Amino acid sequence: MPTGWVTDVPGLTRNQQLHALGNGVVPAQAIAALHTLLPAYFLPALPGEEAAA
Repeated sequence: MPTGWVTDVPGLTRNQQLHALGNGVVPAQAIAALHTLLPAYFLPALPGEEAAA
């Protein structure tokens, strides 16, 4: 969202701003988690380590 999309609305309290944002950041967080976790999951195990299930 552009800067100020919620925070520059006159009269909104911080709680109202957070409520307006809702789950808008969840998809971006999920993508970041997948980019972090998936490469580790698909890398082959080193000798002496167990492979990912």
